[in-house]
Amino acid sequence: MAKEDFNDLLWFLAVAEEKSFTRAAAKLGITQSTLSHTIKRLETRMGIRLLTRTTRSVATTEAGERLRQSLAPRVAEIEAEIAALMEFRDKPAGTIRLTLSDHAFDSLVWPKLRPVLAAYPDIKLELSIDNGLRNIVEDGFDAGVRLGESVEKDMIAVRIGPDWRMVAAASPDYFDAHPTPQHPQELIQHNCMNMRQTRAGGLYAWEFEKDGHELRVRVDGQLTFNASYAMVDAALKGYGIAFVPEDLVEHHIASGNLVQVLDEWCPKFPGYYVYYPSRRQNLPAFKVIVDALRYGGA
Repeated sequence: MAKEDFNDLLWFLAVAEEKSFTRAAAKLGITQSTLSHTIKRLETRMGIRLLTRTTRSVATTEAGERLRQSLAPRVAEIEAEIAALMEFRDKPAGTIRLTLSDHAFDSLVWPKLRPVLAAYPDIKLELSIDNGLRNIVEDGFDAGVRLGESVEKDMIAVRIGPDWRMVAAASPDYFDAHPTPQHPQELIQHNCMNMRQTRAGGLYAWEFEKDGHELRVRVDGQLTFNASYAMVDAALKGYGIAFVPEDLVEHHIASGNLVQVLDEWCPKFPGYYVYYPSRRQNLPAFKVIVDALRYGGA
C-alpha cells in the first residue's frame, strides 16, 4: 500500500472505534460524504469489505475487526511517541554531547554545569574530554568548548570565560641546575614538556608575543603529554619546564613550588567559547546548557 494511503487507514480506524460515520467525521473534521467515499475506496483497493452499514449502525466485519485490532495499538504507540517527542519542544530534556579540553572542563564547564544536573534531572550530559580540535558535526557532538581563536567561522560561538594566558614554569630545583631563560628562543636549550595535539597528531609549538612581535618555539624534552594537569605534576617534581594555563600553576608560583619565567612574553588572549551549529540553539535542553555556561564578565 502506498504511503499516501495510510491516511485512509486512520480514517477507517476512527469509524471502527466510533461505530458511526457521523461521529467519526466530526472527530476528524471532515464531511461525512468525504469519509464514506474514502472508506469505500479503501475497501475497493483492498478487495475486501471492512464495515457493515445499516441505517442505524456501523459495525466491523470479521476482516475489519482484525484490521482494527492490528492498527489500534500501533497507532496508539505512535501517538504516544509523538507526544513524548513534543515534550522536548517545551521541556529541557535529552542528552547533550560536548567535546572539551581537560582544562576547560575543570576550570569552567564542570563548576557551571553541576547545578544544571540538579535543577534539570531530565537533562543528560556526555562529556568527551580531549585536547584535540574535533569536527562536532561529523563526530556527532551538540557543541564544543575551545579557545575563541580555534572556533570555526561557520559556527555560533558564545563566550563562556574570561581572557587568560599560558605561562612557562618549572621547579626551583630545575633552575638551580639550569640557567633561567631570558628569551623564548633559549627554551630550545632546556628540557621542556611537549603537548601532543590529539586530533592533528603533531606537537604544540609554544606561542609567545611581546610588543606586537609574535614568536612560536618548538621545544624538546624527555616528556610529552596530552593533558595539562600531568604537565604541572611533572614540573613540580623537577622534570623540566611546562607551558600551561596560568590558573593551574599560580598558587604553586605564589607558594614558591614553581618559578615562572618569560612573564613579559606571555600576554592574555580571548578565553573559552562554546560553539555549535545554528540548528541546535532552539532545543530547550541545549539552551539551558548554553545559558548556564555563558560568561557574564566584561
